[in-house]
Amino acid sequence: MTAREILQDFKNKIFRPVYFFYGEEPFYIDELTAYIEHHALDEENRDFNQQILYGRDVDAQDVVDVSRRFPMMSNYQVVIVKEAQEIEQWDALEKYFQKPSATTILVINYKYKKLDKRKSLYKTLTKSKETVVFESAKLYDDKVPGWITQRAQELNFLIKPQSALLLAEHIGNDLSRINNEFSKLAISLKPGETITNDHIEEHIGISKEFNVFELNKALGAKDVFRALRIVQYFESNPKQSPLFVIIPVIYSFFVKVLLYHQFQKEDPKLLPAKLGISSFFLREYQVAARNYSITDIKRIMVEIHDLDLKTKGLNTSDSLSYGPLKEFIMKYVA
Repeated sequence: MTAREILQDFKNKIFRPVYFFYGEEPFYIDELTAYIEHHALDEENRDFNQQILYGRDVDAQDVVDVSRRFPMMSNYQVVIVKEAQEIEQWDALEKYFQKPSATTILVINYKYKKLDKRKSLYKTLTKSKETVVFESAKLYDDKVPGWITQRAQELNFLIKPQSALLLAEHIGNDLSRINNEFSKLAISLKPGETITNDHIEEHIGISKEFNVFELNKALGAKDVFRALRIVQYFESNPKQSPLFVIIPVIYSFFVKVLLYHQFQKEDPKLLPAKLGISSFFLREYQVAARNYSITDIKRIMVEIHDLDLKTKGLNTSDSLSYGPLKEFIMKYVA
């Protein structure tokens, strides 16, 4: 089941005896757990029939003992185990998963880790018809703008492709942080309204003119003056635009320009998918491909790799300096 399907079941008051949420992306684990915590039981029943445990404080047998209790004046109790990745021995819980209590909703919140699918814990969980196992996988960077668009729709908003990319490139794949930024926007926007760059600048503080997306656009167009202005803005706001975030995004841009060279003779309708971009941005890559040959791009990628090493403190005494980035622009863009 997907996170959306599980959440829809919850909203329809369909619950299973055991939920095991795990994976490297905490957002969906937290979202699903929070829904059960706040909605599975009526408020008057939570004091008696809801237990929240922490993996660092309990062992597997403790969880089983709590889960085997009977609810008080309710059809079921809720037991939530947060930070379950801290539990070391799972033998007692593995036996419980095979025959869980019908009057308990047990939620295992196992974050930041994958389960070893070769081990008995995973096999026991997936064999049980009473258990829902959901892996919350880390989202790849190129999938984040699409996720932002989908999330906006779920929250009853629309968002322009350029604005989704602006958020993605500024925040990265931290879904919880992106969702928090949506919360800021929701305070000021009406349901159904379209989120624009102006909204993002006003309510989140990301400049619509001076950001990595606009820098890539200027680099692709060989607009050296604008590229340097943007870098100067970054230099005056280093906490908002740190080099270690900027350099990989520039590298990714030129990788996609190189891919455009490779696929440009194919069906234009297929190009956005091959590049991992929205069709809205295809023209920017067309422009960049005209301005940079394959040989140019390969040299640029080597240079950007060196810049990335410098942001990590290698081959430089000042990893925070924007000077090398300006020199790169003057060398390859001017």
